[in-house]
Amino acid sequence: MNLGVESEKVEFKKSTSELLEGVISLSAMLNKHGEGTVYFGVKNNGEVIGQKDLNENTMRDVSRKIAEGIKPQIIPTIALELIDDKKVIKVLARGNNIPYSAFGKYYSRSFDEDKQLSPEMLRGLINQEGEPDYIVKKIASKQNLTFKMLKGLYLSNDIKINNEKFEENLGLLTDGNKYNFMAELLADSNDISIKVVTFAGNDKTVMLKRTDYGGKCLLLSVNNVLEYMESINETKVKVGGIQREEEKYFDFSSFKEAWLNACVHTKWSEEIAPTVYIYDDRIEIVSNGGLPSALTEKDFYEGVSKPVNKKLLKIFGDLDYIDQTGHGIPLIVKNYGKSAFYISEHTVIVTIPLNKKLLENLEIKDAYNNLNETEIKILNLIDSNIKYRTKDLMEITHFTETYINKIIRSLKDKKYIEHIGANKNGYWKILK
Repeated sequence: MNLGVESEKVEFKKSTSELLEGVISLSAMLNKHGEGTVYFGVKNNGEVIGQKDLNENTMRDVSRKIAEGIKPQIIPTIALELIDDKKVIKVLARGNNIPYSAFGKYYSRSFDEDKQLSPEMLRGLINQEGEPDYIVKKIASKQNLTFKMLKGLYLSNDIKINNEKFEENLGLLTDGNKYNFMAELLADSNDISIKVVTFAGNDKTVMLKRTDYGGKCLLLSVNNVLEYMESINETKVKVGGIQREEEKYFDFSSFKEAWLNACVHTKWSEEIAPTVYIYDDRIEIVSNGGLPSALTEKDFYEGVSKPVNKKLLKIFGDLDYIDQTGHGIPLIVKNYGKSAFYISEHTVIVTIPLNKKLLENLEIKDAYNNLNETEIKILNLIDSNIKYRTKDLMEITHFTETYINKIIRSLKDKKYIEHIGANKNGYWKILK
């Protein structure tokens, strides 16, 4: 039997000895048409000869080589077909997450040939096709979604909505008329976790606090994080019984731009939400996916935008969360330099240093000059109630038990406090 001729969507290989070339052909067809089929056990003229030396590991080897070779990863359909009593392996792949690479290189299909793309041709391909809008193509895991919060945000911004076509107009439906992943992100209730995590010190050894602002409409979660970060940016520190207001610990406008960029431009294909980490000396905003394929670091620093999630970006713009002028990255670079950014293939981390100079230069009473901010805070709490126990301090400060005990040990070692009596009924004695 003859299967015809090769085309821009079909490739024939005599056997899996040509597996490497077959994977390249799949990536080329995906980049050109979003789908492709490769047969193993067929000559390039279409004659079926059957896959030789077929055993239980052959299909597994095909699957592994495709998983190793093609990025972003795809899940092909691999089937064993019997044609004229001859066994043929058929591999069918579909994907919209263009561009696809094969073993680190990019190809496109020209009739029955796989042409490697130069950087200029690759950039042209992406500019033509646009970044893959994954979140509007993927079907949501839940279909019983509601959008009262999102509708309320539109109405509060004096934007009229059409209740009957609201989901359709905002792009919350797939071509099959099902809710997509963007709809899940913007729904009243979801399983998306948006975390702000605070650590003691400059690493992740001791976690003080973790707050999850997710589980609801992404826009509200994003705003909750902004409100929280703004609230901690102006801190009053009780030093020696005197309240003294600190200057801003960080430039909030830079944080806001970094956070909004992370939420809008993160590659949601792995469904990993951006996260904020707070350390003693810095804030880190971590987003998933690296830079868009067609965006150079030079363009990135200059504020050129290549949105990954176009429809989500439009919604953020409609509701004035972002202004789409491209000034955010240049603003961060102006305030903190390019060193504020760590960019890899899979991650973008924006680091905003905390301004600790004023705190370090406070006129602290001589008796307190060897205590840090947290130790002073715990000491003042104990001074206000000498019967406070660890659990009481945990409830007030939201610090972990491990960290509270660490501070108490430090205060004891420095001879500021002493515990009198049993743990349950005892009390603290202030020594200084």
